[in-house]
Amino acid sequence: MTKTPRIALVILNWNGRNLFSEFLPSVLRYTESDGVDIYVADNGSTDGSVEYLAEHFPTVKIIQNGGNYGFSKGYNLALEKITDADIFVLINSDVEVTENWLEPCVMRFVENPRLAAVQPKILSYHHKEQFEYAGAAGGYIDYLGYPFCRGRILNETETDNGQYDQPASILWATGACLVIKAKVFREAGGFDDDFFAHMEEIDLCWRLRNQGWEIGFVPESRVYHLGGATLSYQSPRKVFLNFRNNLWMLIKNLPANRLFPILFIRMVLDGVAAIRFVVSGEYQAFGAVFKAHVELYRNLGKFLKKRKTLLAKVTKNRHPEIYRGSMVFNFYLKKRKKFSEFNFHPPMMNQ
Repeated sequence: MTKTPRIALVILNWNGRNLFSEFLPSVLRYTESDGVDIYVADNGSTDGSVEYLAEHFPTVKIIQNGGNYGFSKGYNLALEKITDADIFVLINSDVEVTENWLEPCVMRFVENPRLAAVQPKILSYHHKEQFEYAGAAGGYIDYLGYPFCRGRILNETETDNGQYDQPASILWATGACLVIKAKVFREAGGFDDDFFAHMEEIDLCWRLRNQGWEIGFVPESRVYHLGGATLSYQSPRKVFLNFRNNLWMLIKNLPANRLFPILFIRMVLDGVAAIRFVVSGEYQAFGAVFKAHVELYRNLGKFLKKRKTLLAKVTKNRHPEIYRGSMVFNFYLKKRKKFSEFNFHPPMMNQ
């Protein structure tokens, strides 16, 4: 990428009018420039979002999807309409950006042609010294497919003391602020529409990793994320989507010799999680896990077909960015609640 890239920053919105006045000004102040177009892709909002944007933020381009298609299809539909961008910047409507946040991310693509996507450091909007749940300092998974981050293990987030200020090679970059080459996104088929929301970015990044691309964390870039603006972290709907989509992701991306052993273990562990929900009185969450498994079986044939198509594109299926141990075992039994306490040393960027 030698020429100055054309960048499309796209915010997906669904009834998020109340967020615009708080978060859009920083995006415009620190991002709007020649070569950068800022869009809001609206997923059929009914709260007057489109009218509010047109009146108060006239420089923002609006794409109307015409319905609530979730994160996955919502972004896919919007990005199909943007044909002149070299880089897509996908950013949540509840993210505050900082001065010079985008330039280091774009420079990484110039330095490394094999880089498909990067993410900045994601910190909490309300506790700015704290990493934020959705992405923190870059995403990984363990051998069972459970996601975690440098700076965030399950619901435990760390204070940012500069301990992860190295440009790291990661398995997945967060959808809360994802900077990705447009051509790579298109050729990969974008997000999986069936996911609707949650883990679609992990699935996409894992697919790209299997095709030989690299994903990176850029510590010089810093943004602040509110989090839970669309679905709270305790929502039964969120539990359902996370359990279902994680299993779908495994079917699509695991190597052949690991697929069924891992799925069997996950069935058992999902059952344990469901029992824990019952014991703690979270009956809706228990129902969400049950529903996720029903959806898995109902769509198994469809996802095995997707897997077959993807297998033909795999050039690499062993990644040092996948932790060979169990994140869950470390967290619950060994009480290791920080990334640095894991015996896990993924490579730094370009190593």
